[in-house]
Amino acid sequence: MGPFKVDFESLEWQQGRSGVRYKVYREGSRQLRLVEFETSEGDPHWCEVGHIGYVLEGALSIDFSGAVVSYNAGDGLFIPSGSPSTHRGVSIKPGTRLLMVEDV
Repeated sequence: MGPFKVDFESLEWQQGRSGVRYKVYREGSRQLRLVEFETSEGDPHWCEVGHIGYVLEGALSIDFSGAVVSYNAGDGLFIPSGSPSTHRGVSIKPGTRLLMVEDV
């Protein structure tokens, strides 16, 4: 990879939880992660980690302690970290792809 460009095509897919795979590019304390869902099942675990991302394809719904928010292709996600924004994915359209910007 040259400077200033991330070639996701050259990166290997890695397996996350069942039905979820991702490609990751890390530079210092930040990373870009391309996530693809092959499952419609959400995550049974609650999360307090913050997330910043963009829905490239597909759709998903996230439960924020009882308030469900739906995201479609073209929508951005900005979820602050901490208990006030505790969340978990509840439904995902198979084939959904997200681009996430993360601190590591």
